Amino acid sequence: MSQSLACGGSEQISGIDIQLSRKYHTTNKLSTTKDFPQPVEEKVGAFTKIIEAMGFTGPLKYSKWKIKIAALRMYTSCVKKTDFEEFFLRCQMPDTFNSWFLITLLHVWMCLVRMKQEGRTGKYMCRIIVHFMWEDVEQRGRVMGVNPYILKKNMMILTNNFYAAILGYDEGILSDDHGLAAALWRTFFNQKCEDPRQLELLVEYVRKQIQYLDSMNGEDLLLTGEVSWRPLVEKNPQSVLKPLSPVYNDEGL
Repeated sequence: MSQSLACGGSEQISGIDIQLSRKYHTTNKLSTTKDFPQPVEEKVGAFTKIIEAMGFTGPLKYSKWKIKIAALRMYTSCVKKTDFEEFFLRCQMPDTFNSWFLITLLHVWMCLVRMKQEGRTGKYMCRIIVHFMWEDVEQRGRVMGVNPYILKKNMMILTNNFYAAILGYDEGILSDDHGLAAALWRTFFNQKCEDPRQLELLVEYVRKQIQYLDSMNGEDLLLTGEVSWRPLVEKNPQSVLKPLSPVYNDEGL
């Protein structure tokens, strides 16, 4: 079975099936947006700097177990609250593991962009979210019956693709819509897209979703990890600016 790489180019990978054939067309309908808020530098003491330079995690705003629970919930929101069927339909993607990974990767990245704005605690949460993602990917591979040796090889390739995609998306989100469209074309569509409207739709989705996440309270996200996703095609655009506040108890549960 074969798989096209999640980032530019293609490579044969055993154990996972993906077949994509699209052509890219440019569009002049994409709009530009303003830069997003930058994370605020957090002041830390000399002791914290020393232990973090040694590879350890210093004191955080909240306890680590609370952050881990919130991180698990946030990753779960990426896979449970995303309408994969709508992406398969509107982006003409096959219902395969690789398509699932590309969609999940996009939503995980948007969570990382948001949580990096919450200082050292948010960055720690980002690492835990990625950790849970790889645990889930590996578990799904086992459930699919992929040979352990092939699964290990595939995990290495997916890891390289993941970090390449993150860099591309980061560059795209800080650019105008043409830059973001190029990043999505290279990664999400694997440099293949028959309909420019699909690319335009995805650019609009990422922009509005990032805006929606930015409107959520950072403390709530750190304590609960509860994230909701806007639909791919918005029925009520005004609702984007009215996120619901999550509910949590004193222990952040």
